[in-house]
Order: sequence, then C-alpha cells, then structure tokens
Amino acid sequence: MNEHLFPVQLDHGRGLQDQLRKSLVSAILSGRFPAHAPLPSCRKLADRLAISRNTVNVVYESLVDSGYIVSRPKKGFFLNAPYADAPGFGEDTYGIAQTPEDLDGRGPDWETRFKLNPGSKSSVAKPQDWARYPYPFVYGQPMRNLFPLRQWREASRQSMKPDSASLWLNDRFDRDDEMLVEQLRTRVLPKRGIWARPNEILITIGSQNALYLIANLLMSRDTTVALETPGYRDALSIFELHGAQVQLHGLDGEGVTIGGDLHRSDYIYLTPSHQVPTGITMSGPRRNQLMEMIARNDQVIIEDDYDAELSLDRDAPPALKAGDTSGRIIYVSSLSKPFSPGLRLGYLVADADLVDELRALRRLMYRHPPLNNQRMLAEFLAQGHYDVHLRSFLAQHAHRRDLLETALSKDLNACKRIGSDGASAFWLEAPSGVDTRQLAWAAAQKGVVVEHGEQFFLDGAAPTNFMRLGFNAIDADRIGTGIGILSSVMDRL
Repeated sequence: MNEHLFPVQLDHGRGLQDQLRKSLVSAILSGRFPAHAPLPSCRKLADRLAISRNTVNVVYESLVDSGYIVSRPKKGFFLNAPYADAPGFGEDTYGIAQTPEDLDGRGPDWETRFKLNPGSKSSVAKPQDWARYPYPFVYGQPMRNLFPLRQWREASRQSMKPDSASLWLNDRFDRDDEMLVEQLRTRVLPKRGIWARPNEILITIGSQNALYLIANLLMSRDTTVALETPGYRDALSIFELHGAQVQLHGLDGEGVTIGGDLHRSDYIYLTPSHQVPTGITMSGPRRNQLMEMIARNDQVIIEDDYDAELSLDRDAPPALKAGDTSGRIIYVSSLSKPFSPGLRLGYLVADADLVDELRALRRLMYRHPPLNNQRMLAEFLAQGHYDVHLRSFLAQHAHRRDLLETALSKDLNACKRIGSDGASAFWLEAPSGVDTRQLAWAAAQKGVVVEHGEQFFLDGAAPTNFMRLGFNAIDADRIGTGIGILSSVMDRL
C-alpha cells in the first residue's frame, strides 16, 4: 500500500480506537485504498501511528464484523467486494476522471436568485472560539462542568427500553412526545404560573425556532411588530425577513415604554421578566397597563421568557402568560440556559387553534424535533434529575453573580449596573468617554471576552458606552482576575 493514500493524525488524548475506525471508514468509502491490494498490516500501521498493534487489530476486526473488509489467512486484510469498486478521488460514480478541463467553470449566480438575505443580518459579536479564551464573559452558555452526565445517561438508558424506543423509532408526522408535554405542563410551566392543556403546547428546536415558526405563520408586509430597543437582534432579523414592519420602542426603569404608536402594532415582542439585554423587570403597573392596551386594541404579545429557570429575584413575578385569560399572549421558552443550549429543545404555549396551525407548519418544515431527544428529556424531568441539577446550578449561578458583583465594585466601580439584581447577565454603562467596541477588541487581546453594547441598540442611534457580561461560561476562580484585566485595559484606553 502507498502510505500517502491513508493520511491520518491521531489525538492521543482521545479514544484511539474510535479515531482510527472513523479514519479507516472514511478512507474506504472515499476510495483511497486500492481494490485488490492488502490494507497496511497491523504492525506497519501501529508503528506508523505510534499505537499498539492490539489497538489496530481490534479496529480491523470491528471492520470485518461490519462488512467493510475481509481477512484472508496469511495474506492480510482486504476490502470487501462492495467497497473494492468505490470510486477514488478524481473519479465520478462511473469511474470517469473529473478534471478542471471537463467543467466550464460556470455556476448559478446565486445572489440574483435569493428571495431572502439572511446573511445580511448581524448577531451578537463574539469570537467563534470564545471557549479558548481564559476569561469569557459571554452570555447564554452553561457551566459545562455542572452538566449531569451520569443522570443524562440514565435517562438515555430509560429511553432505550423497548416500550420507550418503540415510541421514537417511528415517524410520528406532527406529534410530540406526550410524556415530555406532560412534564412541561405539570412540572415546568406551573413554576411560571402557567397552566396549559396538552393541545396548547408545541415542542420546538429551541425558542428561536419558535419565533421563526410564529413569524412564518403570522407575519407579512401588512404586519406591524413592536420591539424593545436595546433588544434581541435575532428577533428583529426574523421578523424583518418575513416582511414585517418593525416599530422600535425605548425603555425606562419599569420596562418598555407605552406610548407613541405602540397601540397600533399587531404584535408586541417582549422579554418582560428580564429584558434583553438590560435585565430590567417589567413592573406590575406597567404589566397591567400593557394588558389593558392589547385587549382594547386587539393586539397579541409574544413573550420570550428566555431565562425563566435562572431568576435570582426574591419575589420574581410570574410570566405575563400567567394572567392571560383571553389568549392574547404567545409564550416562548426553553431549558437551554441552565441545561444545554446544544440540545436545542424549546417550547411555546398558545391557544390550541394557533398551536394546531403552527404544528401543521412545523410538519412541512421538519415534522417534529427528534423524538429520542424529547423522550430523554422527558425521562430526565420525570426522574427528578432536572430539579436536582437546577438547584445546584442556581447555587453556583448565584455564587458567580456575587463574585462578579464584588469584582466590579472593586475594579470597575466607574461602571453603572442597570437592571434587576436577579438577572442572568450584567448590563453595564461605562463612563461616557469609553467606547466599548474598542474595549472589547483590546480586552480580547488580553484573553477577556465581553459583548459590547452598541449591537443591542436596534434603531441606529446607539450609544457606545454599554456592555453585557455573562458569568456562567467563565470559571468562577477567574472572574476576579478577568475583571481586573478588563479594568486595566479600560484605564489604558
């Protein structure tokens, strides 16, 4: 065998058998191995990769069991017949060489074909590899070392039992896992004061997917949507992509201001429990005023309760949806913040008629979120693992919040904190001469990641001296040092 046909580098800090098998399967399926020549011997491959011969032999035997290769006594391992004819690189499926000369080099002019332009919509700016920075004050990421892997494996084992597996192995068209819906209905939503029937709950691929479904179904060029500014930029982008006319409304200490043409909007998108990004909690009088207005003007609120499980407020008010007696509030949330953003499971609560139509729309898009994940989360909730995890998470969440508050009062006391003490991030107003865009860039050179505030202002008239700091993605023992570095960078600027 020519050695260059199988280039591979193994990471000796990870499982070697798994890496080697994946590399070999990839090489077999892409036609890197000659059809009738033996694969490298166990000894040669082990010497080349600096691993044990037993590791290579175990992997080869597993490929024999899977039918990729066959063992011929005294000759070695060879490709099994179905894979011996796999086209090599530079060949199409008929074995005909493809070269640049065979192609005219012209493809579609995609830009003239786009009916939407999502690439033009910006999101919260932070380094893609933020996890590599030693002091990441980014928001929306969990404390990874607290994820309950053992309990999640137990929930996975339960979901693999025949009676459970039979429920998620089949295509259920547009139905969700009834067990998960029941757990949300009886264990999660009541904590926010919401009592819903099963047909009023829809499982989504995260709360952002819920917003997209809502916009797709309810919004067009004839639709007007009101948003807070500063606010959640991805919500703005989703609504604009669907043609909606957007009204932007400012904030005061009680939440979104009610005035101007707010009463003329068809929908009002709000984050009332802890406003994004300021953390302001909407006051009781403002809530009452808002509810009276939407009833009087036939309006609908889209309530994004994004950090429902993370509130550290002593007397946290219930969700707006808790007081909804007329079906004018669409409630959106997820378990991402305290559990796993990567799991991508959220939910919405609304009138059954609306949920039915959203379910039909979802069926045309992707039918339903993966049912195995739904059942695993249902088991995790039913066995009480989530509540135990949430208690430990909130304790550490509060501890880190206190550490950040102490560090800010010591090293960044020139910055003013805005919003509720129980919010899940800190919104800071720096002195007027500080440009947090420059600060974020300069701090990143020292290993500190912060989110500059200008990007949260949606109306173009953006002050440049605000920033948001999360405190769950960073190790607790690095919070003080990170704020010290941030302070010294700000002083130099």
